[in-house]
Amino acid sequence: MASKHDPRRVPAAEFIRDFANWRMQAAREPVVVTHHGKDAHVLISLDDYRKLDGEEAGTVDVLRDSQSALLDAVRDAVLVVDRQRRIVAVNPAASDMLECAAPALIGNTLISALPGLESNLLFPHVARMIDHRQRFAGEVPGLLRPRQWLRADLIPLPVGGALILRDVSEGIGDLAERDALRALATAIDADGGVGHARISVREAIEAASPALAAMVGVDEAAMRRVRFSALLALGERHAFAEALEDLFRTGAPARIASELITREGAALPVILSIAERRGAYASDGALILVTRR
Repeated sequence: MASKHDPRRVPAAEFIRDFANWRMQAAREPVVVTHHGKDAHVLISLDDYRKLDGEEAGTVDVLRDSQSALLDAVRDAVLVVDRQRRIVAVNPAASDMLECAAPALIGNTLISALPGLESNLLFPHVARMIDHRQRFAGEVPGLLRPRQWLRADLIPLPVGGALILRDVSEGIGDLAERDALRALATAIDADGGVGHARISVREAIEAASPALAAMVGVDEAAMRRVRFSALLALGERHAFAEALEDLFRTGAPARIASELITREGAALPVILSIAERRGAYASDGALILVTRR
């Protein structure tokens, strides 16, 4: 029997005998109906029930809409496939990458949407994602077009799995270009007749090649953080400063005749070829090639 200290809990027998009273109390706050001393049911007002049901349904709807909006906003191509490798969902980025509308993709097999998949190294990873729930992430070439590189992330899902694709051809090309420049610098160093230095925008030497150090007659480490103009004859420093200023203003490479001062004080006639090192947002300094005249 409900007590004065707990008016919201009532045995089932008393609840039946005095239903009208408990119904009135339930209009103000929930009433717990017990059976053999254990909580069995809760009586609440219709308004509270509708509010509770509406909040839960609304939360589910909002979450579903948010997930859909998030998927549509992702810049990477996303394809969701079932266990039969049929496409069940795509985002706008995937439609753009495959140059095909979403309705034409959904329901088709992954192979029909990606004809090059069967002969691509990504294919066995897709199979392992579907059959063994294995994830994969890596760069793959030629999946859609020759010489195109895609970053692929394979994510197992209850429905099957998701393929997330991003075109990284430009980044791969940048890596190849940097490798080529690194090889060129190695070849120049191996020749030994051309020195080079990397300087900051304030002209401080950040790195110098062994050939340049040999021309000056000092150790490479001793040249670091020294202003490059300090290596030049006094009469040549003004021309170098002007060339460097023009370089940073226009971005056009410069080539000037100059003279290095060796450790023994001798003047060594050289040609300075200067090119800007440009970062994503500003100048990082310059690269200077030094050749004997």
